Amino acid sequence: METRFRHPIAGGIARVLRLPLGRHPYAVRTARVPMRDGVELLTDVYSPAAGLPGTVLIRTPYGRDGLIAQLTAGFFAGHGYHVVNQGCRGTSGSGGTLDPFRQERADGADTVAWLRRQPWFGGRLALWGASYQGHAAWAVLADPPPEVVAAVIAISAHDAHWATHGAGAFSLEEVAGLMDGLGHLDVGTVRGLARGVTAARRLRPAFEELPLVKAQELFARTGMPYADWLVASDREDPLWRDMRLGQALDRVTVPVLLQTGWQDRFPAQMIEAFERLQQRGVDAGLTIGPWTHVQTLTKGAAVVMAEALDWLAEHLAAVPGRQRPGPVRIYVTGAQEWRHLETWPPPTSERVLHVQPAGGLAATPPPASAGPTTFTYDPARPTPAVGGRVINPAIGGRRDNRTLEARPDVVTFTTPPLTEPLEVLGEPVVEVAHETDNPWADLFVRLCEVRRDGRSINLSDGFVRLGPDDADGTVVLRLDAVAHRFPVGSRLRLQVSGGAHPRYARNLGTDQDPATSTDLVPSARTVRHGDGGVSLVRLPCVAPLPRRTGSGESDLTVLGPSYQ
Repeated sequence: METRFRHPIAGGIARVLRLPLGRHPYAVRTARVPMRDGVELLTDVYSPAAGLPGTVLIRTPYGRDGLIAQLTAGFFAGHGYHVVNQGCRGTSGSGGTLDPFRQERADGADTVAWLRRQPWFGGRLALWGASYQGHAAWAVLADPPPEVVAAVIAISAHDAHWATHGAGAFSLEEVAGLMDGLGHLDVGTVRGLARGVTAARRLRPAFEELPLVKAQELFARTGMPYADWLVASDREDPLWRDMRLGQALDRVTVPVLLQTGWQDRFPAQMIEAFERLQQRGVDAGLTIGPWTHVQTLTKGAAVVMAEALDWLAEHLAAVPGRQRPGPVRIYVTGAQEWRHLETWPPPTSERVLHVQPAGGLAATPPPASAGPTTFTYDPARPTPAVGGRVINPAIGGRRDNRTLEARPDVVTFTTPPLTEPLEVLGEPVVEVAHETDNPWADLFVRLCEVRRDGRSINLSDGFVRLGPDDADGTVVLRLDAVAHRFPVGSRLRLQVSGGAHPRYARNLGTDQDPATSTDLVPSARTVRHGDGGVSLVRLPCVAPLPRRTGSGESDLTVLGPSYQ
């Protein structure tokens, strides 16, 4: 038998992350699992000496025998489950070549077919995965095997096209960073994290040079398909056929727990999955914490892994009794409170704030004669992205936006200080009465909290790529979902600009292919708020709950500040 944590520092990190430590010793053996094309995938099978019934399948590109493996596969084995931890094709010694996301559907099905032939397999299987592993779990659920009885999926997308082109513009920073990371999976956990932190500097040519397709040169050695993803903007392009897994949401019947963070890259996909499963009557859970993508499995590890154990105990091991108080568990930032809800979004009432002249934002409409606000977007000096829902921990999350807001190509509209708290739960909507002298234009809008000390902290964003049919008139942008309490004395701020580069590839200002063009044309913008149109923000609001203290967790649990 082997110890619960084989990696020399995994046990210490587990304690730092406050993970519940398992008490089951386990053995690990490696098998070669054949795929339909003859490629063999190396697969570690964790077998506890005695424990709970059921097997957990994890399909991973992040290594079979490193720190991540011990904090995931080793974690579940230490709590008594058989675990199958398989290196995805082309990783961790597995055969074949990694073609990101495209092989996981076939390879996942072949792995389950192998599993059902093993004499030690008891016939009950759960899927677990975060980030890429989560997509691999969705790939299995696209054609759900009868052995699968539950799944836990975190910080992941079921639709790779949505993550790449779903906003209407190419997700330049994310895709370049993804291809860079997946092309260097052999560097190990610590060096891999370091590469992520330095990605913005190393990938600067991809972000700054044109045409965009030229950046494929950065990935020539590793063979990562950056250019293929860039040019395949049509969601029906054959490239995406095995990477768009929305059919899983129509076929799954087993309980699925979904976990993400408000500043993760994928809460929109996780919320969509939850809503579609719940509408079909599937037992689904949704947790959204005060985390970025990486923080979900660092700062949030104690929450998400404890929840995963509860979900597996109930639905895989069939331990009697309901483990989860309600389907939805969200953290309300600003209030520093966890709340349990029956559904998302909860019932709300709408509060409308009108854009005013001279940078104001107020409940009353502006004077009908009020003149507009103008700015110019120049793709030669694109408006930079600051914080937000990106994967790279070095640049994402909630940030102070004051330097960004001082640029001439960013305009802001701000309320007076609040005299009572305001709680927003749901998706804000921004309506911009917009005109441009160049119809090939983007709009990026952002909702911020301006704190008493003047810091302007981003909460929720919206983006749209425009064209001749919709560039002039009222442009409606649905922002990212948010759960936030604005305290007394804070102010709400609306940002409006022409882009967020390189989070979204800049609009070059022409009708040419943005992947292959180098021509740049600026656009002069007009935001109307009175004469010629009205711009406004629609906020889904609820009455703030009173603060509560005490031990234990109920429908409302007050925790210390941790989101900023």
